[in-house]
Amino acid sequence: MLLRTSLRSFFAHKGRMALSLIAVVLSVAFVSGTLVFSNTATSTFSKLFAATASDISVQPPKPADDEEPQAGDKPATVPAPLAQQVASVPGVKTAIGQVMVGNAILVNPATNKLVGPTSGAPTLVGNWTDTPRNPVKITSGHVPRNSGELVLDADTAKKAGLGIGDKVRVDNATGQHPYTIAGIATFTTTNPGAALAFLDTATAQQVLLGEQAYTSVEAFGDGSRSNDRLKADALAELGSRYQVKTAAEQKADNTKAIGSGLDFMKYAMLGFAGISLIVGGFLIINTFSMLVAQRTREIGLLRAIGGSRRQVNGSVLVEALILGVLGSTLGVAVGLGVAVGLIKLMNAIGMDLKASDLEVGPDVFVAGYAVGILITVVAAWIPARRASRIAPMAALRDHGTPAEARSNLVRTVLGVLLTGGGAGLLVLAGTADRAGTGGQLLGLGLLLTLIGFVVLGPLLATVVIKVLGALLPALFGPSGKLAQRNAMRNPRRTGATAAALMIGLALVIGSSVFSSSAVSSASAQIDRSVGVDYIVSGGRTGATPEMVDAVKRTPGIDHVTTERDLDARFQLPDGKTARAGIAAVPPAFFSTDFRLPVKSGAVESIGRGSLGIGEGFATDHHLVVGDSITVHYAGGHTQVLPVGVVFGKDSLYGDASFVDFATMAKAVPVAGQPVDRIYAKAVSGADVGRTLTALQDALQQYPQLTVKDQAGYKELVQSQVNTLLYLIYGLVGLSITVAVLGVVNTLALSVVERTREIGLLRAIGISRRQLRRMIRLESVVIALFGAVLGTGLGLAWGVTAQRVLRDQGLGTLSVPTTTIVVTLVSSVVIGLVAALVPAFRAGRMNVLAAIATD
Repeated sequence: MLLRTSLRSFFAHKGRMALSLIAVVLSVAFVSGTLVFSNTATSTFSKLFAATASDISVQPPKPADDEEPQAGDKPATVPAPLAQQVASVPGVKTAIGQVMVGNAILVNPATNKLVGPTSGAPTLVGNWTDTPRNPVKITSGHVPRNSGELVLDADTAKKAGLGIGDKVRVDNATGQHPYTIAGIATFTTTNPGAALAFLDTATAQQVLLGEQAYTSVEAFGDGSRSNDRLKADALAELGSRYQVKTAAEQKADNTKAIGSGLDFMKYAMLGFAGISLIVGGFLIINTFSMLVAQRTREIGLLRAIGGSRRQVNGSVLVEALILGVLGSTLGVAVGLGVAVGLIKLMNAIGMDLKASDLEVGPDVFVAGYAVGILITVVAAWIPARRASRIAPMAALRDHGTPAEARSNLVRTVLGVLLTGGGAGLLVLAGTADRAGTGGQLLGLGLLLTLIGFVVLGPLLATVVIKVLGALLPALFGPSGKLAQRNAMRNPRRTGATAAALMIGLALVIGSSVFSSSAVSSASAQIDRSVGVDYIVSGGRTGATPEMVDAVKRTPGIDHVTTERDLDARFQLPDGKTARAGIAAVPPAFFSTDFRLPVKSGAVESIGRGSLGIGEGFATDHHLVVGDSITVHYAGGHTQVLPVGVVFGKDSLYGDASFVDFATMAKAVPVAGQPVDRIYAKAVSGADVGRTLTALQDALQQYPQLTVKDQAGYKELVQSQVNTLLYLIYGLVGLSITVAVLGVVNTLALSVVERTREIGLLRAIGISRRQLRRMIRLESVVIALFGAVLGTGLGLAWGVTAQRVLRDQGLGTLSVPTTTIVVTLVSSVVIGLVAALVPAFRAGRMNVLAAIATD
């Protein structure tokens, strides 16, 4: 009987559950779509790695402490004779020396434009080899036969409009190297999106490595031994000096690298899918609360004829279960479309995935159904519990909406405690000395204030809506007065409806405050600290001496300074170690080019062989001027340096460390110091804009360089921040969409609930136009209520985030008033749009039929 009753009730009210169904579908779609995309990308690359990996790969020794390669670094190599040594290992049929580097770029000399991806996937240049599992094959032309020929992959050639006989230049730290395309190679499996170029082996060794060596030796067995046995024999032959990896280990390493690159998008999508689930939960709570209210007499009759509280509770939960199963099923299907959209997005930024290769594993269905059913049943539990507590005789006497205006002491106390505790944590976060501690307090405070506002929402609704709707009676007469009272009539429903919108708008406002503060802080630091007029960044290859000379020869340039950045490991006085970046600069860097705040010590000490460190680094590791630090550079280079100056926290360079050119040269050869940035200052009185144009013209043949003046550098910072901000806006848009559905659903069900009331209003003289206006104004007030709460929360979160990171570069607080105003105006629009259908349906009601409704 319970199942039959639930099914009959569900299909009787299926129209009223449609919007709740959409919310579940959207939320599950993002979860399942993200998982399908992640599985597809991982599977695609796993197939590529499995199909092309050698049986064992002999690679250079593992860098100490997992040091990351830097722009301009010389690639790690193995000696050329190692190939013959590996070939002599029992069971090895073929051993091939391979050259493959990622620190070179391809340039079309006819246009001086980059060939290949500018971001995301890499550009790889190496030697052409014929292996049993070559990922590419020549489909046009021939392999490189001499030092002037190059083979380019077909996808890159097509995108760049290049073909056989066209010129391509390979640029790296050693200079520019021109070639003619002799062949086009097509991938035999999938193209990961990288640009591939191949030279003959001798040329690749000379140009890319500068020595007769390889970056690895790839060995293929004769089938008589397993890969693990080949590895063991190779280690026995070669010793433990080199890394030896089986095909399975190569595949695992490459798949892990690809997976880590996709993790940001994966977790961001899942995070915002979670937000939409929470928002959808409010919608479902409202839907079932109103359905239960409208079925009060029906529930009373069920109780009167012997139905238990457990059966009534179960009946409502079964309806929720049906909604969850149906929404999850549709959501998983829609998720496939989301996955295809993500694949197209990744293809647009350089990756090459096939939508026809979608990988739909069991985890997609498990996660999709678990999420959809769980959120639906949990959200419906509160109304179900409330329904089961209705006394039979009370339900039979009054079939209207149960009274909810009684003061809820538990809700008030809990809401105040949560909100107060969260606010206290936000205050502690803003005053914390360490960004890490502040970040933890911020996260907990954010969660508590959000929950606190949700709990207090119904209690705030009466007061805030009374203020927001104060002008409605004066401006719109009876329609305005009724709209205000309707919005206040059921505070619990209004609070839940507004909470959904509040969450999305709070994220928008909080993100806007953070991003605006980041841009303003960077601009203020540039104005305060930067004395140079132009900044030239070296890109993937670093800046070469030819580039520096080109800057120096530009008319209107007064002087040029270079910065050489290296990763280092610091051995601290207390015995601990820390990884840090270290920059080598000349004395003019501090006297003319940049003005960095000094906490203690003297900047001039850097020119005398001392080390400059940031205040944050000094505080974290209890360092003071005079302490000695052992600096370990890549390649085994080491030197001991005294701390000569501690720079203040409000520094453009954050916690970067500095040494003088001469100091670093004592430990690291100049050839091993890649130039990362070039700074230039215009001659006094020169036209800065005209000189910038001249500088860009002088560096035109180096498309990998970024040339900016101070204004352009500020715009670059802003564009980088805005890219992340727009991503957040796009994802938050999902939760706002679900919130709008919630407003529509609440109004639609409210119209059904108030059918008789609407009929009576029409009977005593209110016009259809006035009725529609009443519903629109009610919607606007609810939307504004959510916007006001969201704006307050977002401001609190954004301001606290700025205070937490005030010593990490966010020293200037900037509140985007334009965004706040646009948000509030948008809330009015959201309210009007959400009310269109419910208002239209209310206006079309037959007066007599509405009055006769029971």
